[in-house]
Amino acid sequence: MLIDEIGPLGGKLHTARSRNDQVATDMHLYLNKQVEHIIELISSFQTVLVEKAEQHVETIFPGYTHLQRAQPISFAHHMLAYFWMLERDKARFQDSLKRINVSPLGCGALAGTTFPIDREYTAEQLGFDHIYENSLDGVSDRDFILEFLSNSSLVMMHLSRFCEEIILWCSQEFKFIELDDTYATGSSMMPQKKKNGYGN
Repeated sequence: MLIDEIGPLGGKLHTARSRNDQVATDMHLYLNKQVEHIIELISSFQTVLVEKAEQHVETIFPGYTHLQRAQPISFAHHMLAYFWMLERDKARFQDSLKRINVSPLGCGALAGTTFPIDREYTAEQLGFDHIYENSLDGVSDRDFILEFLSNSSLVMMHLSRFCEEIILWCSQEFKFIELDDTYATGSSMMPQKKKNGYGN
């Protein structure tokens, strides 16, 4: 009724809202956006890995265990190992969206509100797929944040492993790849050195 009288500004009143459900809603909205962005970044990196693999299907490469040469593999096989690690990471993030994309708005401080609000409508307007069925759960749930942190730690572990191998392969002991000068630094006391400026 107020919106009919004064327009959209009428919807900005604090009626039937609490900081509890608003902050919870903010967290859901923020993580939803971030997870979708992370999924895009993972997919982009996977594309690069596949392109490199396609270029090196016939490139024989030593497979290592315990830093000792164990079995010959193709460089493509090695690159695609990271593709599949990231595919699991991506799947975990995608699955987590089912729990992130739930609206707590309208749950109030903890017990909902007596105002006749339409939680389904606000959820739809904000781009959520569902609403919390229990108001206390809606404002107190932090599972989705811990799940995000867990998923992030797994993808960072895989990326760290990849970076560690790049550093190793650039070393004088391995010499599998040469780092472009753009990403390398030297040493004032040891001019023979070419170091990975970003990796160590």
